[in-house]
Amino acid sequence: MTEPTRIFHNPRCSKSRQTLELLTDRGIEPEIVRYLDTPPTVAELADILTALDCEPRALMRTKEKEYRELGLDNPELSRDQLIAAMVATPKLIERPIVLANGKVAVGRPPENVLSIL
Repeated sequence: MTEPTRIFHNPRCSKSRQTLELLTDRGIEPEIVRYLDTPPTVAELADILTALDCEPRALMRTKEKEYRELGLDNPELSRDQLIAAMVATPKLIERPIVLANGKVAVGRPPENVLSIL
Protein backbone atom coordinates (compact mmCIF):
# COMPACT_ATOMS: atom_id res chain seq x y z
CA MET A 1 0.00 0.00 0.00
CA THR A 2 1.33 3.44 -0.88
CA GLU A 3 1.54 6.31 1.54
CA PRO A 4 -1.19 8.93 1.20
CA THR A 5 -0.26 12.35 -0.10
CA ARG A 6 0.33 14.69 2.83
CA ILE A 7 0.50 18.45 3.02
CA PHE A 8 2.01 20.40 5.88
CA HIS A 9 -0.53 23.18 5.69
CA ASN A 10 -1.23 26.58 7.18
CA PRO A 11 -4.74 27.68 6.17
CA ARG A 12 -3.78 31.34 6.73
CA CYS A 13 -1.09 31.13 4.03
CA SER A 14 -2.18 31.88 0.46
CA LYS A 15 0.51 29.63 -1.08
CA SER A 16 -0.59 26.80 1.18
CA ARG A 17 -4.23 27.27 0.21
CA GLN A 18 -3.31 27.45 -3.49
CA THR A 19 -1.24 24.28 -3.23
CA LEU A 20 -4.07 22.43 -1.48
CA GLU A 21 -6.47 23.60 -4.19
CA LEU A 22 -4.03 22.44 -6.89
CA LEU A 23 -4.02 18.98 -5.31
CA THR A 24 -7.78 18.71 -4.87
CA ASP A 25 -8.40 20.01 -8.42
CA ARG A 26 -6.41 16.96 -9.56
CA GLY A 27 -8.58 14.60 -7.53
CA ILE A 28 -6.03 14.21 -4.74
CA GLU A 29 -7.46 14.40 -1.22
CA PRO A 30 -4.29 14.77 0.83
CA GLU A 31 -3.88 14.15 4.51
CA ILE A 32 -3.79 17.69 5.87
CA VAL A 33 -1.31 18.29 8.67
CA ARG A 34 -1.81 21.65 10.33
CA TYR A 35 1.83 21.82 11.26
CA LEU A 36 1.46 24.85 13.54
CA ASP A 37 -0.80 22.71 15.76
CA THR A 38 0.93 19.39 15.08
CA PRO A 39 4.55 20.04 14.11
CA PRO A 40 6.61 17.33 12.47
CA THR A 41 8.89 15.33 14.72
CA VAL A 42 12.63 15.83 14.59
CA ALA A 43 12.90 12.58 12.61
CA GLU A 44 10.17 13.61 10.14
CA LEU A 45 11.75 16.99 9.54
CA ALA A 46 15.20 15.44 9.12
CA ASP A 47 13.71 13.03 6.55
CA ILE A 48 12.03 15.91 4.71
CA LEU A 49 15.31 17.82 4.57
CA THR A 50 17.11 14.74 3.28
CA ALA A 51 14.47 14.18 0.60
CA LEU A 52 14.75 17.83 -0.44
CA ASP A 53 18.55 17.56 -0.33
CA CYS A 54 18.78 20.79 1.62
CA GLU A 55 20.02 22.12 4.92
CA PRO A 56 17.62 23.41 7.60
CA ARG A 57 18.08 27.11 6.86
CA ALA A 58 16.89 26.52 3.28
CA LEU A 59 13.53 25.48 4.75
CA MET A 60 13.38 28.18 7.42
CA ARG A 61 11.41 31.39 7.31
CA THR A 62 14.39 33.57 8.13
CA LYS A 63 12.37 36.80 8.12
CA GLU A 64 10.24 35.73 11.08
CA LYS A 65 11.07 37.63 14.27
CA GLU A 66 11.55 34.33 16.10
CA TYR A 67 14.46 33.51 13.79
CA ARG A 68 16.34 36.57 15.03
CA GLU A 69 15.10 36.36 18.63
CA LEU A 70 16.32 32.76 18.92
CA GLY A 71 19.68 33.62 17.37
CA LEU A 72 19.19 31.09 14.58
CA ASP A 73 21.38 33.10 12.23
CA ASN A 74 24.38 31.96 14.28
CA PRO A 75 26.60 29.97 11.87
CA GLU A 76 27.87 27.88 14.81
CA LEU A 77 24.50 26.17 15.25
CA SER A 78 24.43 22.55 14.15
CA ARG A 79 21.93 20.92 11.81
CA ASP A 80 20.39 19.15 14.82
CA GLN A 81 20.02 22.42 16.74
CA LEU A 82 18.32 24.10 13.79
CA ILE A 83 15.95 21.17 13.26
CA ALA A 84 15.07 21.18 16.97
CA ALA A 85 14.34 24.92 16.78
CA MET A 86 12.05 24.37 13.80
CA VAL A 87 10.13 21.63 15.60
CA ALA A 88 9.86 23.75 18.76
CA THR A 89 8.81 26.83 16.76
CA PRO A 90 6.97 25.46 13.70
CA LYS A 91 6.18 28.98 12.49
CA LEU A 92 9.78 28.96 11.24
CA ILE A 93 9.11 26.11 8.79
CA GLU A 94 8.50 27.16 5.19
CA ARG A 95 5.14 26.08 3.86
CA PRO A 96 3.50 24.27 2.34
CA ILE A 97 5.41 21.02 2.17
CA VAL A 98 3.87 18.17 0.19
CA LEU A 99 4.88 14.52 0.48
CA ALA A 100 3.74 12.23 -2.34
CA ASN A 101 5.02 9.08 -3.99
CA GLY A 102 8.04 8.92 -1.70
CA LYS A 103 9.10 12.43 -2.71
CA VAL A 104 8.87 15.90 -1.18
CA ALA A 105 8.28 19.37 -2.64
CA VAL A 106 7.79 22.84 -1.23
CA GLY A 107 4.79 24.57 -2.79
CA ARG A 108 6.51 27.87 -3.52
CA PRO A 109 5.25 28.34 -6.11
CA PRO A 110 2.39 25.85 -5.78
CA GLU A 111 3.23 24.33 -9.18
CA ASN A 112 6.44 22.91 -7.67
CA VAL A 113 4.41 20.02 -6.28
CA LEU A 114 3.37 18.84 -9.74
CA SER A 115 6.83 17.27 -10.18
CA ILE A 116 6.16 14.72 -7.42
CA LEU A 117 2.58 13.74 -8.25
